[in-house]
Amino acid sequence: MITLAKVARNYTSDVSIGPVDLEIPRGGITALVGPNGAGKSTLLTMIGRLMGLDDGVIEVAGYDVSTTASKDLAKVVSILRQENHFITRLTIRQLVGFGRFPYSKGRLTVADEEVISRAIDFLDLTDLQHRYLDQLSGGQRQRAYVAMVLCQETDYVLLDEPLNNLDMKHSVQMMKHLRSAAAELGRTIVIVLHDINFASHYADHICAVKNGLVVEFGTPAEIMTDDVLSRVFDTPVRVIDGPDGALACYY
Repeated sequence: MITLAKVARNYTSDVSIGPVDLEIPRGGITALVGPNGAGKSTLLTMIGRLMGLDDGVIEVAGYDVSTTASKDLAKVVSILRQENHFITRLTIRQLVGFGRFPYSKGRLTVADEEVISRAIDFLDLTDLQHRYLDQLSGGQRQRAYVAMVLCQETDYVLLDEPLNNLDMKHSVQMMKHLRSAAAELGRTIVIVLHDINFASHYADHICAVKNGLVVEFGTPAEIMTDDVLSRVFDTPVRVIDGPDGALACYY
């Protein structure tokens, strides 16, 4: 479980996050949704200890993210940010191998290589694994970054807008991969999504963030209502029954 207790981050007197009290259950996919600038990515990066707290406590699987040693926390939670600035003359396999650093410290073993191969296979990158990052499309690079995070083999995986640079087909494939990672690999995945319909279809829980606060948390059935979505996004939203579940219409 991930717990946030009175978590806050203050930027200016007018811009702040929190206080946030939240419990994200273990297992499955939890989607963070909300308007631009709501604080979704900030919450995610604080959970992943890439950003400090001004107040409160965050625990992941019982580990306090502010005080746990980095080498220990890196075996519990992994995170992929929106901005990734890797050297472009890395191959996919070399990039994914960075996910093993908490274990190998840069000296990959045969067992590490097997984990790398499994992550590459899982994201359907086997045929591309020896290509350099600057030879890939944006979508292929994004899949490689996700493979790197999965290669870290943490129970908790945090992904900030992993559908960036992906077209419709590859967005669906990515969400199916993540759904499989949650179901088959037992990972707990927390993901920032812009498309509420992807959250509705693939997530087990949806956390709605607005103005730096968690304003709704529940199952897709609980969140996918006209009233809740219209209030969260400050625009009229009508939820209809689609062929595979609820669909939000806001065009």
